[in-house]
Amino acid sequence: MTTALMDRPAVQTLQVKPRRVWSKNQLLVVSIITPIVLFIGWELLSRLGVLDERFFPAPTRIFRALGDQASNGDLWTQSKHSIGRLIAGFLIGAVPGVVLGIVMGLSKIINAAIRPISSALYAVPKSAVLPLFLLFFGLGEDTAWYFVAVGAFFPVLINTYTGVANVSTVYYDVAENFGARKLRVFRTVALPGATPNIITGLELGAGMALIMLAIVEMLGGLGNGWGFMVWNSYQLFIIDQMYAYLLIFAIVGLVFAIFVGWIGRRLTPWAKK
Repeated sequence: MTTALMDRPAVQTLQVKPRRVWSKNQLLVVSIITPIVLFIGWELLSRLGVLDERFFPAPTRIFRALGDQASNGDLWTQSKHSIGRLIAGFLIGAVPGVVLGIVMGLSKIINAAIRPISSALYAVPKSAVLPLFLLFFGLGEDTAWYFVAVGAFFPVLINTYTGVANVSTVYYDVAENFGARKLRVFRTVALPGATPNIITGLELGAGMALIMLAIVEMLGGLGNGWGFMVWNSYQLFIIDQMYAYLLIFAIVGLVFAIFVGWIGRRLTPWAKK
């Protein structure tokens, strides 16, 4: 029996290949190279005739059109209007979204009253309610502000509520046992616990606010802004200029996401772990 045991093959140890860890610099290089490769491929396909330049102008033409808009001052004039609407609308929508989301997470009765309504309104296509805004507020800057605010409000509200609801009840119980008042619970438990979700909601809200800005500037009769220039360029079939202003939307969205993410990392250093 001993000989039989000795004749058995030894149990082989499973070798687990260590997972590769990418450094921040490597990830940054990938993030920079990817759009460059995309633009180079687009340029080559346009120059070779694979893409119809009437509808897909080469990136060099788009950047040239963007430079022309900057040199003649139109880009800065349109940016002044759009950035003002974006910031005003985002603040009008995001601040109430954070406050109401935290209140819903802390109060079951308020959550029961508001959550069905917010879920129903969130499902309504945002472009479909533009006629209502024009009917209520008319043509003007106020309409643009409130319309953009609606886009920012719901993502911030939902993510904030989710963040507060996901905070362990143990923390709330401890706060109550020590006699903490509602305002102190809000400041020391709910708000810090929900901050990572709030940051995510702000990023999503900023993206939706840009979409709403484009819609209201294209169809709201404002007569200026990035969205107006996209629509006007399309109607005049100045396609390279249309792509130039679409590129502005993409750049602003990227900058906004980077800025909000940077703030989030400063406010939630524990989230990295």
